[in-house]
Amino acid sequence: MERKMRRFKQELPSAETDEILRNGKECVLALSGDDYPYAVPINYVYDSGHIFLHSASQGYKIDALRRNPKLSLCVIEKDDIVPEEFTTYFRSVVVFGTARFVDKEQEKIDALQMLCRKYSPGIDPTAEISKFLKSVTIIDITIDRMTGKEAIELTRNRLPHSRD
Repeated sequence: MERKMRRFKQELPSAETDEILRNGKECVLALSGDDYPYAVPINYVYDSGHIFLHSASQGYKIDALRRNPKLSLCVIEKDDIVPEEFTTYFRSVVVFGTARFVDKEQEKIDALQMLCRKYSPGIDPTAEISKFLKSVTIIDITIDRMTGKEAIELTRNRLPHSRD
């Protein structure tokens, strides 16, 4: 069941939501764990409606995704606490998606190259990718839906004549 955003005036346009995903450095990935939900910070790259993650081939995250490929993740672009206003000026994106383990070697290489361009710009990653290609797992997340949201104070600044 898809829920509508309760504070719909604070919803970001899709172009800004995409920009936050493109420029973000880390996300918090939320999975269905054993007894409790499991959330873990992780680096990612966003490309053409997909989010790519790299991981070791074994571990809690991999086990959870094999059991249930449905997930959510959150990217926070802005998180400024404003004590005198008892609030936080934030901008963030929440993604709901489905994970797939990438098996094809060229797809893995392509995802690793995108990750390297984002996190190690200007450095040739060929040797590093070759060294770890067999042991790394690439997770391709198809985005089912996503929403971007900002603090009402930021929305008011964007639209000077708007009201709550």
